[in-house]
Amino acid sequence: MTIGVPRVLIVALAAVFSGYHLVLAGYSLTMGYASEPGAVVAGMILYAVVTAAVLWPAREARMPIWLASFSLGVAVALPPLITAVLDPARPGGNGYATWYVAAIGTLMTITTVRLRPGFAWAGIIFLVVQTLFWSGPGALGTIGVIGSASWVGGAHILTNTLAKASRDSERFAQAEREATEWQAAQEAHLHERQFRLGQTSVMALPMLRTIRSSGGNLTSAQRAECLHLEAAIRDEIRGRKLLNDAVREQVMLARRRGTIVTLLDEGGIDDLSEADLDRVLGRLALALRETTADRVIARTVPEGSDVAVTVVGLRTVDDEAVTLLGGEPDDEVELWLEIPRSAAKPADPVD
Repeated sequence: MTIGVPRVLIVALAAVFSGYHLVLAGYSLTMGYASEPGAVVAGMILYAVVTAAVLWPAREARMPIWLASFSLGVAVALPPLITAVLDPARPGGNGYATWYVAAIGTLMTITTVRLRPGFAWAGIIFLVVQTLFWSGPGALGTIGVIGSASWVGGAHILTNTLAKASRDSERFAQAEREATEWQAAQEAHLHERQFRLGQTSVMALPMLRTIRSSGGNLTSAQRAECLHLEAAIRDEIRGRKLLNDAVREQVMLARRRGTIVTLLDEGGIDDLSEADLDRVLGRLALALRETTADRVIARTVPEGSDVAVTVVGLRTVDDEAVTLLGGEPDDEVELWLEIPRSAAKPADPVD
């Protein structure tokens, strides 16, 4: 179970916290710490604008470069703008007039959470250096510079941890999917193997019994039938979806007539519906029954084509002159059939 925090709630909390710094800035104006209140008001307006920009809902979690640069620019502009109207040697300190330190810490923390830690650390480093020049090392702790740096450091660590956890979760999910696919493939292979073994047993068992009963002394017809059975078993492996009962019957009859039949299923008709597959195989069985070719090759066509299966029938032309010269007999195409995937496109054999 995944427990998540609504993004709206996080943004609202960040907006309230950022607004609190503006409240402190407004309160400091009433205390008279700043020699020029206009500079503080300008800083408040600048901070309010950049806060609204970085908290504005966006589709991408990662902050755009221009927005990160704007955020860093405000972090660089605020310290000299505010400290220019403050007295670093004021007895008792400047109180809430140093609101800009916590404001910059909050702004840089948001920048870090939005996956721009380099810009955030640059802003914190500038804040540290400017504070050292303005009031010395002692001010790093008294006005909250160390605390602001700690916020950014904690946000950076937390962001990296969450990113690593997210990557690990994706990797584990991928491993789980791969394991599931592997298991499914193994089960499919096991089922396919058992199915093929069952079919082979049904086809070959009668002939095996004949061989056993005759002690291996087979007639010429029985030997030819063994070859036909061996070819039929090979069809079950190479032909796969090109086979149904009608096709098996016509292939066996064609082989008994002396025709060499080759069935090659390369996965091109796996996406066909049952109705379209029955239509395609019915047309293939009809072509096998009607052809008188010496060799027939039926092959599936890859997906994306309008044709599902091509059937080629070849007849050997025994040219006596070529044979006498030691050449090979030529083949001529007796049958060319393209069986379409869709019933809307009829295809007739070309003899």
